[in-house]
Amino acid sequence: MTAPTLTPTRPDPSGPGSALTQRRSRPGEIAFRLAMQACLLIAFGVLTALLTWVLVKGWNRLDSRLWTQMPTGLTSRLEMAGVQSALVGTLWIIALVAAICLPIGILSAIYLEEYADNTRWYNRLLELNIQNLAGVPSIIFGILGLGIIARALGFGFTITTAAIVLSLLVLPVVIIATREAIRAVPQSIRQASYALGATKWQTVSRQVLPSAVPGIATGSILALSRAIGEAAPLIVLGAVTFITFNPTGLESAYTALPIQIYTFITRPQAEFTELAAGAIVLLLAIVLAMNSIAIFVRNRFEKRW
Repeated sequence: MTAPTLTPTRPDPSGPGSALTQRRSRPGEIAFRLAMQACLLIAFGVLTALLTWVLVKGWNRLDSRLWTQMPTGLTSRLEMAGVQSALVGTLWIIALVAAICLPIGILSAIYLEEYADNTRWYNRLLELNIQNLAGVPSIIFGILGLGIIARALGFGFTITTAAIVLSLLVLPVVIIATREAIRAVPQSIRQASYALGATKWQTVSRQVLPSAVPGIATGSILALSRAIGEAAPLIVLGAVTFITFNPTGLESAYTALPIQIYTFITRPQAEFTELAAGAIVLLLAIVLAMNSIAIFVRNRFEKRW
């Protein structure tokens, strides 16, 4: 009778008492995790408190008067005042920003990611400038827009000037997001397309870009969401003007929701503060709606390779 042989088994690296479990239970890692959770709770608590205060403060103005009535400077007429001209001006600006920024940003990203030769100095200089522009403060764009676009080129304080400056502001965001989305498409997709005889442009337009649409759409909508909340460049570009009519064209005078909110807050009367809170809630609702669309597009068309 032969004795049974014992087969040595390897210890489970994730089991109790393993080295991996011991590393996770180090006091330093626990303290770091607790610190991160505390920071998250503090940030979430502060954000919730601010949103609650704004919502409570502007609750009485969250009705159709807010977006169907014009602003007023008279305290006696504040009950019927709204922010229609600022809302329409914001929609004009964002529509023009999308028309200018998205084609330029997406085509620039396609060139840099698919066609550009990284050994050429001008391509490296272009990439360096895009990365640096992403970190420039928005007020700098406003000052440059005032000197070059509004005065030197003669566009004046119009919707066109505001849209061009905001397009330059968010253009690096669109380019970087689009490049990341294109870069995430596996090289095997391109190689398979070339193996079937497709040209470079056919591969990019029919294989790479459709696969990168979720990332491109998400980055573009988030860039527009940033543009809709910018106030510093518009203050320099003449949007502070108190306007009680809707813009009628690209050369029309304008105001925007962030500027209108700033104008209301500077007034000492409590009625203006209440109206400003209602306008803040309206602006946040627009931004949250755009971000929700970005999340939906990403989840709806996301592909896992």
